Amino acid sequence: MININQKVPNVTVKYVTNNEISEINFYDYLADKKAVIFGLPGAFTPTCSGSHLPSFAETVENFKQKGVDQVICLAVNDVFVLKAWAQHHKVEHKINFISDGNGSLTQALGLTLDATPFGMGIRSQRYSMYVESGVVRLLNIETSSGACTVAAAPTILGQIL
Repeated sequence: MININQKVPNVTVKYVTNNEISEINFYDYLADKKAVIFGLPGAFTPTCSGSHLPSFAETVENFKQKGVDQVICLAVNDVFVLKAWAQHHKVEHKINFISDGNGSLTQALGLTLDATPFGMGIRSQRYSMYVESGVVRLLNIETSSGACTVAAAPTILGQIL
């Protein structure tokens, strides 16, 4: 599992920002940014839609006031599902989305969640992470995928100095 003060992995993923889809290298993209990334099990799932995504959508400006360049949602969903989810919640111009469709980035981070008992396959654990210049500075991981407390926006917002 990735730890504090480690560089994020060098993995290529799909990226959705302002309804545009592109491909980025995760490390290269974050190498010159301050970013808050929140990982979640899946778009359109109850906790992700009901509390995790909204907690960040409501606090984007607070993160920017603390010098954060981007707030990014990462999920093991295909890029079209994430794009539709962003539009459904009307956050496509507030939050950027990383589609880790094959779970390569999540696996490289060591943050996979086996959701096969629920028919969802391998997904991402629920977490929030603060990255400066490609290096993890803060990491909060939920102990239960159905909970959203330590990975919610207010927690990491309060930790960023």
